[in-house]
Amino acid sequence: MVSEEQVWEALQQVADPEYPLSIVDLGMVYAVLVKNDDVQIKMTFTSIGCPAIDWIISDIREAVLAIKDVSKVDVDVVWSPAWTRERITQHGREILLYHGVT
Repeated sequence: MVSEEQVWEALQQVADPEYPLSIVDLGMVYAVLVKNDDVQIKMTFTSIGCPAIDWIISDIREAVLAIKDVSKVDVDVVWSPAWTRERITQHGREILLYHGVT
Protein backbone atom coordinates (compact mmCIF):
# COMPACT_ATOMS: atom_id res chain seq x y z
CA MET A 1 0.00 0.00 0.00
CA VAL A 2 1.22 3.48 -0.89
CA SER A 3 1.69 5.93 1.99
CA GLU A 4 1.50 9.70 1.99
CA GLU A 5 4.99 9.74 3.49
CA GLN A 6 6.37 7.87 0.45
CA VAL A 7 4.83 10.47 -1.84
CA TRP A 8 6.31 13.38 0.16
CA GLU A 9 9.73 11.68 0.02
CA ALA A 10 9.44 11.31 -3.76
CA LEU A 11 8.39 14.95 -4.12
CA GLN A 12 11.44 15.98 -2.09
CA GLN A 13 13.51 14.74 -5.07
CA VAL A 14 11.79 17.11 -7.54
CA ALA A 15 13.63 20.40 -7.92
CA ASP A 16 12.53 23.76 -9.21
CA PRO A 17 15.11 24.81 -11.83
CA GLU A 18 15.06 28.44 -10.64
CA TYR A 19 16.08 27.60 -7.08
CA PRO A 20 18.51 25.07 -5.57
CA LEU A 21 15.56 23.56 -3.68
CA SER A 22 12.95 20.86 -3.96
CA ILE A 23 9.34 21.80 -4.58
CA VAL A 24 8.64 20.61 -1.03
CA ASP A 25 11.21 22.96 0.55
CA LEU A 26 9.88 25.77 -1.62
CA GLY A 27 6.43 25.19 -0.16
CA MET A 28 4.87 24.65 -3.59
CA VAL A 29 3.05 21.47 -2.56
CA TYR A 30 -0.12 22.22 -0.60
CA ALA A 31 -1.54 18.71 -0.17
CA VAL A 32 -1.05 15.04 -0.98
CA LEU A 33 -3.96 12.61 -1.06
CA VAL A 34 -3.44 8.88 -1.48
CA LYS A 35 -6.39 6.65 -2.26
CA ASN A 36 -5.40 3.04 -2.87
CA ASP A 37 -2.93 3.26 -5.78
CA ASP A 38 -3.99 6.75 -6.95
CA VAL A 39 -2.18 9.90 -5.83
CA GLN A 40 -3.49 13.44 -6.07
CA ILE A 41 -1.18 16.38 -5.49
CA LYS A 42 -2.42 19.93 -4.97
CA MET A 43 0.27 22.49 -5.64
CA THR A 44 1.17 25.86 -7.04
CA PHE A 45 4.14 27.47 -8.75
CA THR A 46 6.25 30.45 -7.81
CA SER A 47 4.65 32.44 -10.63
CA ILE A 48 1.85 31.99 -13.15
CA GLY A 49 4.31 32.57 -15.99
CA CYS A 50 6.78 29.94 -14.78
CA PRO A 51 8.34 28.51 -17.95
CA ALA A 52 9.12 25.18 -16.26
CA ILE A 53 5.55 24.20 -15.27
CA ASP A 54 5.24 21.31 -17.73
CA TRP A 55 8.75 20.09 -16.95
CA ILE A 56 8.17 20.11 -13.17
CA ILE A 57 4.80 18.34 -13.53
CA SER A 58 6.47 15.69 -15.66
CA ASP A 59 9.21 15.26 -13.02
CA ILE A 60 6.53 14.94 -10.32
CA ARG A 61 4.69 12.23 -12.22
CA GLU A 62 7.91 10.35 -12.91
CA ALA A 63 9.04 10.52 -9.26
CA VAL A 64 5.70 9.45 -7.82
CA LEU A 65 5.03 6.72 -10.39
CA ALA A 66 8.39 5.22 -9.37
CA ILE A 67 6.83 4.35 -6.00
CA LYS A 68 5.82 0.70 -5.92
CA ASP A 69 2.05 0.23 -6.41
CA VAL A 70 1.29 3.79 -7.62
CA SER A 71 -0.73 3.56 -10.82
CA LYS A 72 -2.03 7.10 -11.31
CA VAL A 73 -0.81 10.59 -10.42
CA ASP A 74 -2.99 13.68 -10.77
CA VAL A 75 -1.39 17.08 -10.30
CA ASP A 76 -3.90 19.80 -9.51
CA VAL A 77 -2.31 23.22 -10.03
CA VAL A 78 -3.99 25.99 -8.07
CA TRP A 79 -3.20 29.69 -7.87
CA SER A 80 -4.98 30.42 -4.62
CA PRO A 81 -3.49 30.80 -2.18
CA ALA A 82 -0.66 32.33 -4.13
CA TRP A 83 2.87 31.18 -3.44
CA THR A 84 5.00 33.51 -1.34
CA ARG A 85 8.55 33.24 -0.02
CA GLU A 86 7.10 32.72 3.46
CA ARG A 87 6.11 29.18 2.38
CA ILE A 88 9.79 28.13 2.11
CA THR A 89 10.73 25.66 4.85
CA GLN A 90 13.42 26.45 7.41
CA HIS A 91 15.63 23.87 5.72
CA GLY A 92 15.03 25.60 2.39
CA ARG A 93 15.91 29.01 3.86
CA GLU A 94 19.21 27.61 5.15
CA ILE A 95 20.05 26.21 1.71
CA LEU A 96 19.22 29.51 0.02
CA LEU A 97 21.35 31.39 2.56
CA TYR A 98 24.23 28.98 1.92
CA HIS A 99 23.93 29.64 -1.84
CA GLY A 100 23.72 33.40 -1.30
CA VAL A 101 20.12 33.63 -2.47
CA THR A 102 18.00 35.96 -0.38
